[in-house]
Amino acid sequence: MKTFANTNARTLDQAIKTIQQAGKDGQTASLVGGGSDLLGLVKEFIVKPDVLVNLKTIKGLDQVTPAAGGVNIGGLITLDSLGSHPLIRSQYTVLAEAAETVATPQIRNVGTLAGNVCQRPWCWYFRNGFPCLKNGGETCFSVIGENRFHAIFGGGPSYIVHPSDTAPALVALDAKFRVVGPSGERMVPAAEFFVLPRQDVARENVLAADEVLAGVQLPSASPGRRSTYNKVLDREAWTHAVVSAAVVLDMDNEICKSARIVLGGVAPIPWRLPSVESILAGQRITPELAAKAGEAAIAGAQKLSKNGYKVSMTKALVRRTLLALVTRA
Repeated sequence: MKTFANTNARTLDQAIKTIQQAGKDGQTASLVGGGSDLLGLVKEFIVKPDVLVNLKTIKGLDQVTPAAGGVNIGGLITLDSLGSHPLIRSQYTVLAEAAETVATPQIRNVGTLAGNVCQRPWCWYFRNGFPCLKNGGETCFSVIGENRFHAIFGGGPSYIVHPSDTAPALVALDAKFRVVGPSGERMVPAAEFFVLPRQDVARENVLAADEVLAGVQLPSASPGRRSTYNKVLDREAWTHAVVSAAVVLDMDNEICKSARIVLGGVAPIPWRLPSVESILAGQRITPELAAKAGEAAIAGAQKLSKNGYKVSMTKALVRRTLLALVTRA
């Protein structure tokens, strides 16, 4: 691990100015909240910062605050606090359930919402220093190599999957991200925050190097809303979703007025399923309709040599999650 300086930012403006000054000095700066992902990247020499800018010393970025038309969530709230917050659990269940599935209790106690959304891919080629596309090389080794956990949607030229659990939930909730940078503040819809490899192979989101994901804004939950997050793992703990589904249904008694379904673990970004949502809208969700939705969920899937099992798993997960949700009291 290389030597680096640590700076405790007191405000977002100070954090941004520190990043800019590091750039002017020919140095590399990295933002750190909980630091669980960044620490691994530094240890593996994938990220080699000269300056770490600590955001945890900025007050007020770890709160859930009711607001007109919804709720504001600070980007530095820990995943444990988010998953156990009464307002989030009652009105935004999908997000609470997603947060409480991340990694281990120890990591959830320090890991932050912004960090979970912005974490880098966990592809073993990238994490082990191979000269792959994500590491500035010219090859995605997973195409003909080890690809059991790689993308079946949206892949090419890189086939990484986005590792965040909270990201699919936020897209399903139609969240907006509060991004702060040198030019001020901008609100980015969650669905527009993430970037496919074919758009920019080096990045997973639209954040510039001197911008901070400061918080998340959620719209008010409509009456009759039901939501859940369902995740399939390859082992019990400290792992990422093989396939996951964030489902939000706005119900009128037994009729689904509208739906938002977003998959995780299967694409380089949270993968929304508008065709499945259209099938459900205005319908009573029966076992037959849920099965039809599951079939539609895998339309366009493109498997690699070792990840074809994800196709059938995705179909089953969507069907099972829908049926469980509509029968939930």
